[in-house]
Amino acid sequence: MVEPRVRKSAWEVFWVFLRMGLTSFGGPVAHLAYFREELVQRRRWLSDSDYSDLVALGQFLPGPASSQVGFGLGLYRAGPLGAIAAFLAFTLPSAVLMVAFGYGASVFHGEIGSGIILGLTIVAVAIVAQAVWGMARMLTPDPARASIAVIAVLIALLLAGPMGQIIALVAGACAGLIWCRAGSGTVTEMIRFPVSRAVGWVCLSLFAILLVALPVAAAATEWETIEVFDAFYRAGALVFGGGHVVLPLLQAGVLDPGWVSPDQFLTGYSAAQALPGPLFTFAAYLGTVSAVGPGGTAGATLALIGVFLPGLLVFIGVLPFWNAFRLRAWAQALMRGANAAVVGILAAALYDPVFTNSITGPAPFVLALLCFVLLIAWRIPAWAVVGVGAVGGIVLTLLPEEML
Repeated sequence: MVEPRVRKSAWEVFWVFLRMGLTSFGGPVAHLAYFREELVQRRRWLSDSDYSDLVALGQFLPGPASSQVGFGLGLYRAGPLGAIAAFLAFTLPSAVLMVAFGYGASVFHGEIGSGIILGLTIVAVAIVAQAVWGMARMLTPDPARASIAVIAVLIALLLAGPMGQIIALVAGACAGLIWCRAGSGTVTEMIRFPVSRAVGWVCLSLFAILLVALPVAAAATEWETIEVFDAFYRAGALVFGGGHVVLPLLQAGVLDPGWVSPDQFLTGYSAAQALPGPLFTFAAYLGTVSAVGPGGTAGATLALIGVFLPGLLVFIGVLPFWNAFRLRAWAQALMRGANAAVVGILAAALYDPVFTNSITGPAPFVLALLCFVLLIAWRIPAWAVVGVGAVGGIVLTLLPEEML
C-alpha cells in the first residue's frame, strides 16, 4: 500500500481533480481509467490493489461510481476537506455547462435549431445502446445473470415508473443470492479511511430517513421544492454504477410526471455526452428547465444536491464497515444479481422512452445506427458522435416528411 507521508493539502487535490473534471470525457468507466492513470500510475497516491478495492466499493453502492471513487481518493489524500475539494472540482465544470445549456436550450428554434434538437435526441439512442451493450458484456457474462437481466427488462416494462424499477432491482438481488453464488472469491483487506463507525451510522441513518421521509413530506405539503428534491434524491439513491443507469430513474421522476418534455429530456441527455465529468450533472440541466420547482440556477442546485447526496452519504456510511461486509460470499452474490438487473432496467429505458420518442421513421433509424457503429466499431469518442448527430439532425430536416 502506498501511504502519503503526510496529509496533503486540499488545494492540491482540488487542482488535480479540476483538471480531470475539464478533460475526463467518456463516462464513468473512462473516468475510473483517468483516475488510475493520473493518481495511481503517475502521482502514486495509492497502490493499484488499493485503488481496485475503492472502485469495487463504488460499484457496489448506489450513486455515481466515479464521483464516489473521486470523493474517496480526496478523503484518503487530504481528509474531509480533500474529499469535498475532489468532488467539487470534478463536478463543477460539467454542472456549470449543463446549467448554461439549460438556459440556452430555448434559443434552439427555427429549422437549424430544430434539426440540432432532433439529432441530439436520435444520438441518445446510440449512446444508451452502447451503454447497454458494454454493461451487458461486463455484468451478464453467464446464463444466470443474462436471465436476471431479461426478467428485469420485463418487470421494468410491465410495471412502469419507479416502483417497477425497484421491484426489478430487488428481484435481481434475490435471484443473485440463489443463482450467482458460484465464483465468489476471497478478497484482501481494504485501505483505511478517517471515518469512524459513529459517523458511518449517522450518514447511513440520514440516508434512510431522507429516502423515507421525503416522499411523505412531498405528498403532505405539496411543496414543489420538496417534490423536486425528492425526485432527484430517489434517483440518486436507487442507481447502481452511475452514468447511464440514472437515465430510467430520472425519466420516472422528471419526465413521466411532465416536468420536462421528451424533447427537452433527450436533448439535455445527449448534450451531457459531449461534456467531461460525471453524467449525473444532467440533473443540473433538468433542474434548470423543469416546469416544477424553482427552476433556473436554484433548481439546478437543488437537483444536483439531491442526486449526489444519497450516494455520498452511503459511501461515507459504509466505509467503516465495508471490509467485514465484502468478505461475505452472499454479499458478492447479491451484488452480481443486482448489477445484472441494472442492465435490464437500462435496456428497458433504451426502448421507452429513448427509442420510442426518437425513432419515428427510417431516416432517424439510419442516423441512430450510424452513430452506434461509430461508437462501437470505430470507437469514436461520444462527444464527437454527438456532433455527428447534431449535423445529421440538420440534414434530416431537409428530407421529405415521409422519411422522418
